[in-house]
Amino acid sequence: MNITIFLADDHRMVREGFRLLLETQTDIKVIGEAGNGRETVRQVIKLAPDVVLMDIAMPELNGIEATRQICEASPSTKIIILSMYSTTQHIFRAFKAGARGYILKESAGDDVIKAVRTVHNGKIFLCNEISEVVVSDYIKGRETGETDDPLARLSAREREIMQLLVEGKSNAKIAEALFLSPKTIETYRSHLMQKLGISDLPGLVKFAIQHGVTTVE
Repeated sequence: MNITIFLADDHRMVREGFRLLLETQTDIKVIGEAGNGRETVRQVIKLAPDVVLMDIAMPELNGIEATRQICEASPSTKIIILSMYSTTQHIFRAFKAGARGYILKESAGDDVIKAVRTVHNGKIFLCNEISEVVVSDYIKGRETGETDDPLARLSAREREIMQLLVEGKSNAKIAEALFLSPKTIETYRSHLMQKLGISDLPGLVKFAIQHGVTTVE
């Protein structure tokens, strides 16, 4: 029986590269792909693949928030995060959202097939570089007590709206995308900025980039 895969990355060439690599294996089949997080969630719920390779830096809805929504709607689908970020904060946030694997993009070519087989068999996969970071930072965190994640102060909806705001969407456009009223979006915007102690949009953009919510510059 084939292991079915969905590819989520905002770069078409990256998706094509992974498709070619994965389909060298006779028991692995890529059944879909998408270039943004929101479309990924829709397609994965529809197609129910065994495994999703999920870029962490996705437009409209980042990979971690997309992972959270997929795990709630399609719990049988396993998700492997592909990331340029190797900090413990990003790794822990991904696994808290429901990811079963985490690979650095720089080493993805060597690890991706092994990762797919590992998570499909119900196990966790971390590339070697990440394993070392997790252990080192876990020890450091225990010694210093530095465990706070400012994004944890926000609800899932607030994080979703924050990303759309920093990507330049208006309240009206966000309301349309999320099936809410512009007034509700404005309320969420006010609350999330208060929680983060941020007073203006440039400050919010800087925060979002620093914490890997978006790569917009």
